[in-house]
Amino acid sequence: KMLGRVLCTVLFAGTLPSLVEVSQGHISVVLLGATGDLAKKYLWQGLFDLYMDQVSSGHSFTFHGAALTALEPGQRLMFDVLKKLACPPDESPNRCAVLKDQFLKLSQYHQLKTAENYTALNREIETLLRQEGLKEAGRIFYFSVPPFAYTEIARHINSSCRPPPGAWLRVVLEKPFGHDLESAQQLAAELASFFREEEMYRVDHYLGKQAVAHILPFRDQNRQFLDPIWNRHHVERVEIVLKETVDAKGRTSFYEQYGVIRDVLQNHLTEALMFLTMELPANVSRAEEVLRCKLQAFQSLRGLEKKSAVLGQYQAYASQVQEELQKAEDYISTTPTFAGVLIHSDSLRWEGVPFLLTSGKALDERVGYVRVLFKNRAYCTQSETLRDAGHSQCKAKQIIFYIGHGALNAPAVLVSRNLFRPIMPEGSWREAVGPSDLHIFGQPLSDYYVYSPVKERDAYSILISNIYRGRKDFFITTENLLASWRFWTPLLNSVSRQPLRLYPGGVENQHLLDFEMVGGEVAFTLAEPVELLNPNRLMPSDYRTIQSKFRQSPLVSAWSEDLISQLASDIEKTASRTVAHSGQFHLALSGGSSPVVLFQRLARHHYAFPWRHTHIWLVDERCVPLTDAESNFFSLHNHLLQSVRVPYFNVHPMPVHLNQRLCVEEDRGTEMYAKEIVALVANASFDLVLLGVGTDGHTASLFPQSENGLEGAQTVVLTESPVKPHQRMSLSLPLINRARQVFVLVLGKGKHDITTLLSRVGHQPRKWPVSGVSPSSGQLVWYVDYEALLG
Repeated sequence: KMLGRVLCTVLFAGTLPSLVEVSQGHISVVLLGATGDLAKKYLWQGLFDLYMDQVSSGHSFTFHGAALTALEPGQRLMFDVLKKLACPPDESPNRCAVLKDQFLKLSQYHQLKTAENYTALNREIETLLRQEGLKEAGRIFYFSVPPFAYTEIARHINSSCRPPPGAWLRVVLEKPFGHDLESAQQLAAELASFFREEEMYRVDHYLGKQAVAHILPFRDQNRQFLDPIWNRHHVERVEIVLKETVDAKGRTSFYEQYGVIRDVLQNHLTEALMFLTMELPANVSRAEEVLRCKLQAFQSLRGLEKKSAVLGQYQAYASQVQEELQKAEDYISTTPTFAGVLIHSDSLRWEGVPFLLTSGKALDERVGYVRVLFKNRAYCTQSETLRDAGHSQCKAKQIIFYIGHGALNAPAVLVSRNLFRPIMPEGSWREAVGPSDLHIFGQPLSDYYVYSPVKERDAYSILISNIYRGRKDFFITTENLLASWRFWTPLLNSVSRQPLRLYPGGVENQHLLDFEMVGGEVAFTLAEPVELLNPNRLMPSDYRTIQSKFRQSPLVSAWSEDLISQLASDIEKTASRTVAHSGQFHLALSGGSSPVVLFQRLARHHYAFPWRHTHIWLVDERCVPLTDAESNFFSLHNHLLQSVRVPYFNVHPMPVHLNQRLCVEEDRGTEMYAKEIVALVANASFDLVLLGVGTDGHTASLFPQSENGLEGAQTVVLTESPVKPHQRMSLSLPLINRARQVFVLVLGKGKHDITTLLSRVGHQPRKWPVSGVSPSSGQLVWYVDYEALLG
């Protein structure tokens, strides 16, 4: 009605031709949550910016604000926001007034609460198009609503508000996209039942920040300079930082659920990390190529451990939570408001380079930046005062993508003058000159080539423009999202009850939150006493009375992290002692999930391990190709072998894949492995065998009531597992019992029942194969964590 009257509008001095003649199609934009904070602050302005940019593009638009609020109050709230919309400073006042008036006339409020409301909206859009003789190009639904409302809204859109065939649908989703991997998978599955992947645009507004959005184009346009130096041989470290001076007051209900890692690191900073570490596709404009390279970069990230992060909480947070959420006075929050996380990529390009991701509230300044610091191999003989300051090779060499605020108070790209003069797109970036007394990372601004955007634009304005253009590479795909949660969830689980460093906030923090990298881990530099946030948790010292024997063999028990540390040290001592005595060390390792943390520990902390003189054998293997993720060798390779220097010919995978088939008896894979052991291992007695225990009492791939491997002369056998993949190859119990030392690792609450049972039963390998482990002339040691031991 009102909308139809403005589809032909007087613009400036003339009249637009009838839109039926020039239109490339009509676009309906529906903003759900149209009266909420995000809509008020950013989204309506972003939609107005889109309209100003595209008013002459050939598309016609209508804008539908929607919320649960009833028609009259909702309309009043929405139009109060629309009246305050602003044009860019370079826009003439007359044109601005006309465009603004036109935008208001093209905008309408709807109460969208029931299925009937959505049906009515669809009918209204169809009627308008029919009356004006317009073809529908597509519809944008922007979900500026909490994620719990997504499913119901998606169902309504899918059932009664989709555009007709030939027109596109774009559904825009705001974070948070889940709380961890499981919840993200659940939400993704629900949305996938209503929308196709290409219809969904998950927003991370950091991808619209001009400095972040320019990382990939910068790398692409400066390939000639960066190709030789964008790697582990030249980059010393990378810092990705978002600091805030504000605290969480007024937002504690959200913050208590999410905390700083979920709020900032898992999304904003991780996306910047991907732009830095991914391999550059041949064409950075092709969304599918960019997304494929991002996923490959995710797969190269090394898993995070508890000691990969330092966490803090500003002191006033607890009282704010108590006040805003009506918590009891003794309520203790373990939600971090500060995090520093050390990340490594195991890709050939970045292996060994530390990536530091840092964010927090109530810090000393508001600033965001991505800083790539290069190694400096120069020695300058001239005294510092005689050097050409800007071009001295002894000055720090760095590239900084300055996201905003801070000393520059604007987005910028800075490149050290002693690196190279970058190529920047002339139409969108220009060389800038800042105050001569301004210093960035200890260097005067004159030491850098500095570039700033020709026109500063809000992140949401850029992203809304990219939604209109269908540029998916500026958004988070389902695969991308789940890859990120898959990476972050283990850390979130491991630190969920970790004590936090309390800090006063602002400049008073001084050096309390400074941290350093030590041996692949991070720790606060100041050894200030840390308040224990979980005083009721039993500590290792509380278990001094635990017996030091288990099944008549030595027992080592501790919390899992300390236990793994002790086990890794004991393996290294055994290896060093054996190599000193006989020149080589034969180590047989089990598969499964428990040894993974041990492999990672050995790879990252035991640089004195005599790998060059170590032979690695498999205790058992699943009958899958060695490149399959289910393969024990694949896990061993990913978490240990690729990070240490074991000679290629000292690695002995089990031959499960012969003649293009898996574990077929006629291929004699078991005989081949048995012969290899006899040929290389003296008396077929391994120096050390590492075993685990299943909840059914199995060890290696020797299962209860197994036909093979529990007794007899055969040393390597094929067995059947009750779980997939069923076929296995395993060392036999008699061969394991010939070892000089056997270590059995048992971790987690899930193993408490079998641990208790094993403490009471005798030698019954047919029922519980692990009870048959008893080295004939060697030593058996049990490594059992407190959760498995005590439940």
